[in-house]
Amino acid sequence: MEKKRPTLIDEPVKWDTTQTIVSKADLYGSLEYVNDTFSSVSGYDESELIGQPHNIIRHPDMPKVIFKVLWDSISKGKKFHGIIKNLAKSGRYYWVITDFDYIVGEDAKILKYVARRKAISPGVIAKVDVLYKKLSKIEEVSGVEGSEKYLIGYLEDHNLDYVELITKLMMDDLNQDVKVESSTQEIEEVKKGFFGRFFGN
Repeated sequence: MEKKRPTLIDEPVKWDTTQTIVSKADLYGSLEYVNDTFSSVSGYDESELIGQPHNIIRHPDMPKVIFKVLWDSISKGKKFHGIIKNLAKSGRYYWVITDFDYIVGEDAKILKYVARRKAISPGVIAKVDVLYKKLSKIEEVSGVEGSEKYLIGYLEDHNLDYVELITKLMMDDLNQDVKVESSTQEIEEVKKGFFGRFFGN
């Protein structure tokens, strides 16, 4: 049974932004585990979350195309980092960067997804929000197909893919240089090193 969506309140959730929000989901995106921080920040008890689709916390301001990019990437086993605006039970919002990982079986097939989320700076939020508002506006008129075309063009114009764009925004914010003209392998190493430090692993 689908839960009633909260009434939106244009205020951020107050939470301990040094904490990491963790969840595990099956291949269909249904939640199987959430840590205490997830429950605390989202405002939902574990009993309200387990078995629910991950989009229980999806904020309507989020362009759908970002979730298409996300699922296209993680269903192929690619590492993914995305900046997401989430919706708490109270109707308030919280912005996070999400790091997706996988639990795989002996046959190397993906069994479930692990997502870790951390808070991001207002500077990064402001830059991403401009792009997301454009994508949402295009979706209202032309659907996800239209916003996907715009996003592809935007990323091509910046010579980056989505994860590289997010990496650059995060590193720029922390005044760490990333040279986008580097080789793909070098960029992958930069991303791996940066996010490994950021998420503390």
